[in-house]
Formats: sequence, structure tokens, C-alpha cells
Amino acid sequence: MTYIQPDAAPYGRASGPRAGFWRRFAAALIDGILVGIVYAILVALLKGAGVAIGILGAIAYFTYLEGGERGQTFGKSAMNIRVISLADGRPIGYGRAAIRYFGRIVSTIPIYLGYFWMLWDREHQTWHDKFAGSVVVPVSAYPLP
Repeated sequence: MTYIQPDAAPYGRASGPRAGFWRRFAAALIDGILVGIVYAILVALLKGAGVAIGILGAIAYFTYLEGGERGQTFGKSAMNIRVISLADGRPIGYGRAAIRYFGRIVSTIPIYLGYFWMLWDREHQTWHDKFAGSVVVPVSAYPLP
């Protein structure tokens, strides 16, 4: 039940394979649909208060699930990928998961450049991964606890 890869490379303990762009895209799409449906229902039922509750719900969803032991939202679970710390291969925790969530906003501002950054980054990190010191990896290479 260890999180640390036995054959660590010089870039940190999370030195194995990374999740590819399309798996991450599919996971984000699944999560977007789930969060979007809940958000739309809240807005339809509660109007302005639904907007605030929906935004807080999205923050809680990503922070709780990505910061927890598994490091997976429902979309990531469906795509068999998870978020771990680049430094030690362990879960990132709730504080860094919150930083990662708000980093997504920064990643979208310049025409989603922060998301595409992983295509040429050595560690395959998006900007929000860099902010949180995280990487997204396949579960097969980094088994769940």
C-alpha cells in the first residue's frame, strides 16, 4: 500500500509514466458534465443563490476528491488516472488540491494555453499541475491505496 515508486528518477519520486492528453481531456469532460448538470439544477431551482452554491460545490468537488487518498474525481476514476505529488508520489492533500482548482482558472485565461502546456512540458504538467506541484498519472503505474 505504498505510494512511492521504487525506481525513482532524478525529477522526484513520481518518475513513471504520465497520463496522456486525451485521457485527461476525457476525464475533464466527464467531470464538466457532472458538475454542469448539478450547477444547472441548482440555478434552475435557486436562481442567484444556486450560482453561488454551484460554484462552491465545484470547488468542494475537485478539492475533496483530488486532495483525498485516491486523488481522483469521478472522471479521472473512469479514465483510470489520478493526481499525485511530483515530489514524493503521495496524495497532494486538500490545500494543494484547492490551489490546483484555482490554477485551472489561470490555465484557461490565455485560450486554454495552460492546459495545452502539458504537450511540450518535460513532466507533462499543465499550469495548474505546476502551481500545485502535482502530476496526473495512470493508476496502473501508481496503484491506489
